[in-house]
Amino acid sequence: MSPRKSPPRTATLTEIIHARLTRRAALGGLAAGGALAFLNHVLRTPLAGAAMGPSSLGFEEISHAITPDHRVAPGYRAEVIMRWGDPVLPDAPEWIPGNPAAAAQATQFGYNNDFLAYLPLPAGSNESRHGLLVVNHEYTNAELIWPGITDGPALTREQAEVEMAAHGLSVIEVAQSEGRWQVLPGSRYARRITAHTPMRCSGPAAGSPRLRTAADPGGASPLGTLNNCAGGKTPWGTVITAEENFHFYFGGEAGDSAESGNLLSYGVGGELRYNWYRHDERFDAGAEPREPNRFGWLVEIDPRDPGFVPIKRTALGRFKHEGAGFALDRSGAVVAYSGDDERFQFLYKFVSRGRFDPSRGSANGRLLDDGTLFAARFEADGRLIWLPLVHGQGPLTPANGFGGPADVLIETRRAAALMGATPMDRPEDVEVHPLTGKVYVALTNNSRRKPGEIDGANPRPHNRFGHLVEIVPPGRPEGPDHQALEARWNLFLLAGDPRDSGSGARYHPRTSADGWLACPDNLAVDRKGRLWISTDQGADQRKNAIADGMYACDTEGEGRALTRFFFACPADAEMCGPEFTPDGRTLFLSVQHPGEGSTFDRPSTRWPDFRDGHPPRPSVVAVTKDDGGEIGS
Repeated sequence: MSPRKSPPRTATLTEIIHARLTRRAALGGLAAGGALAFLNHVLRTPLAGAAMGPSSLGFEEISHAITPDHRVAPGYRAEVIMRWGDPVLPDAPEWIPGNPAAAAQATQFGYNNDFLAYLPLPAGSNESRHGLLVVNHEYTNAELIWPGITDGPALTREQAEVEMAAHGLSVIEVAQSEGRWQVLPGSRYARRITAHTPMRCSGPAAGSPRLRTAADPGGASPLGTLNNCAGGKTPWGTVITAEENFHFYFGGEAGDSAESGNLLSYGVGGELRYNWYRHDERFDAGAEPREPNRFGWLVEIDPRDPGFVPIKRTALGRFKHEGAGFALDRSGAVVAYSGDDERFQFLYKFVSRGRFDPSRGSANGRLLDDGTLFAARFEADGRLIWLPLVHGQGPLTPANGFGGPADVLIETRRAAALMGATPMDRPEDVEVHPLTGKVYVALTNNSRRKPGEIDGANPRPHNRFGHLVEIVPPGRPEGPDHQALEARWNLFLLAGDPRDSGSGARYHPRTSADGWLACPDNLAVDRKGRLWISTDQGADQRKNAIADGMYACDTEGEGRALTRFFFACPADAEMCGPEFTPDGRTLFLSVQHPGEGSTFDRPSTRWPDFRDGHPPRPSVVAVTKDDGGEIGS
């Protein structure tokens, strides 16, 4: 391949944030539902006393305390409906703690459930008591699966096969009866997707020589999906699952192969959390340096069709996708927003060339194969510029190693950097508000950002707590213009403890002592337009002395950015997957990696079974209101 130029360093100025917050032109029109003076007040005022105040949320907050069990606001019930190891397929055997088998795991609920999607049954209805749940299984914690394990890379072949089977997705059928949710056994929709499930590629990179391997010389039939973090639901009723930290799975030395620079840019050859490459040559980057190129995509599945072959949609770019937030532009174009969940990586959107046709059903998926991928540049004056990643335009030429459109998509990160996109503080979930058309981006944290590297959209150095950015597409009577090459942006909140003057946290002035949050991750919007925010502090949970969990706040009016704590995870767990039923009366939540950082033999919690000899089990929880009303009312 041709020599490659190094990406230009994106300019950052320590003065930008001050200019951003004081320049009237930057803030004008962005404080939806309130005056400019109110937004300035929100951004500058420290924590005030606890009170429900102007919030539209009617629940009583819970405390930040870390406990072995989950907790939910008074007046609500939170029930575990599916645990790691529970049966998915009709022939699934009983789960055996401490001694799982790969064949059994391939029929049972996988590990570390993350993203959740609820799809009503029958299709096209708003049925809120019967539907399908599609669940991602992001990764495994070997030290909590087997007794005596402290070093994952030392696992046997049999144990590695269990891990491969515990990844991927589960599709389960659920129904509510007398106010309680249950999984329906023997469902014709039930499915497990694992690291071995046959898939296909579509779009510009399908069949590229850079996706061809000895096992797949055509370069369009990959096996499996890995590290499925969040996802999204398409306007035609299918589900998109996002492949995130795929680099953890590839060992070996790529050496002087043509892919060595590309692999390094995605972390392949760095941190290794799995030893699969010792047992399966597919994961040996030295033997198959193009195999990693077959991961890092957004993957479409049709949960209502158990025979559907999952499709890796390459036109949406290859990076460490957190998820996909979909919008239908007023023109009918399909727009998908996605963040690259790594420090100093970028925010993207894809705009389809064709138009959505509701009569075509799942055939609309072809819209995701033809369109334009853009990367975001955040300007200090409040403008957001969408930079097209199109082969032959700007620096995306053969002279820089991009021989065709497939190269731009396989090396999306390098293309975005060369175009001058803004490096962000771990852009995770991106949620499109269905009522206002605004776009909310969770920036989880970035403790590596130095004082000289801050900018308007990433205003704090050593950002341990993360923040939320709000994007406002240009609006017209017909609706938001998500295709536009420019939008406006503002800071919705800066997370952290406002009582700590050094945190730089900024919320609504009436945020309570239990209402502040750290490390926003997944997002959802309820029927009344309120934003629900899950958190993932990782190893900092104990340091911050607050449980991860679910928060909610208004996005408009006087309660804008007044976050309130609703659900607390058990010790060392992460909150994921907020998903409402269409009537807003059930909130499904994923509790991921309870007990992380401890071991099978000495877990920090035995949630949810609390039985001797049982390790903690990642599980799905259904939250309902005792009086049967809407969540948050």
